[in-house]
Amino acid sequence: MKLNQTRPIGLGCMNLSHAYGKPSSPEQASKLLNLALDLGYNHFDTAAFYGLGTNEQLIGDAVAHRRNEYFLASKCVLVPDENGKRSLDGRPERIRQTCEQALRRLKTDFIDLYYLHRYDKKVPLEDSVGAMAELVAAGKIGAIGLSEVSADTLRRANAVHPISAVQTEYSLWTRNADIAVMDTCAELGASVVAFSPLGRGYLTGTLTDVTRLADSDIRRKMPRFSEDNYAKNLLLLEPLKQVANNHNVSMAEVALAWVLQRAEHIVAIPGTSSETHLKTNFEAQSIRLSKAEWQLLNDAINDQKVHGARYSEAAQADVDTEQFA
Repeated sequence: MKLNQTRPIGLGCMNLSHAYGKPSSPEQASKLLNLALDLGYNHFDTAAFYGLGTNEQLIGDAVAHRRNEYFLASKCVLVPDENGKRSLDGRPERIRQTCEQALRRLKTDFIDLYYLHRYDKKVPLEDSVGAMAELVAAGKIGAIGLSEVSADTLRRANAVHPISAVQTEYSLWTRNADIAVMDTCAELGASVVAFSPLGRGYLTGTLTDVTRLADSDIRRKMPRFSEDNYAKNLLLLEPLKQVANNHNVSMAEVALAWVLQRAEHIVAIPGTSSETHLKTNFEAQSIRLSKAEWQLLNDAINDQKVHGARYSEAAQADVDTEQFA
């Protein structure tokens, strides 16, 4: 299966074991993953860093027996160091090692799409992508992707080996890909895989009090989710609520529909631990916004109107994607 043969909505699996407070139990996560396949999802996205490997293991344990039913994407380079802390390691030998570990945890002999989770600038990009190309030649991965990179980095990588996809945060309130990556992907025939297409919960309209987020929730360190900034950002949601009411669907479904109508080469991978949201997110594929509705939302919620940066300075240091002035 190729990425362009998957459904427009895939499942981002990170939150099942990482980042947003208390993770799901293995039993809950397994039930959700199998339900996703039953509903028609056919694209699962994970990474070596999510849960320090436990997210890949979770997918392997839960759905390896249904491996022919889904397109599998994972990532390398962003990995835990010897102390379990976040680190970047784009050396070819570490990429090969991380891939072998992923294959074992995922209980498969083939990963359909393997991303450089971040561009490790300590290592020549050509060396990192070259190692990925060797994995393609060895039949261990089917295609190469990049995550959170600039258009220039994409072009450099594509000169070494064709790049199948760029994964980047993209939603109504995060549009960095519009600066250059969106058009460059279209030019090169690569897909844009939108992670956090619901703005890490913001665009659902249900997260109204950020002071109640768990201490371990990564949003605690994101400027957009500070108490002052978030209160201002909530005021931008009224047009989204109105359009959702007009369609008799949730705000989340409309936000996903907006992303999918941005361009033909976009795939969205919202994450959830809720069976209800799993179903409604998938149903967003059938919603068609009018041009007027799409433009209304485009103008109402965007990087120029949102308060606060999307990452802390420390996290932003690892991101290669272009930034708005």
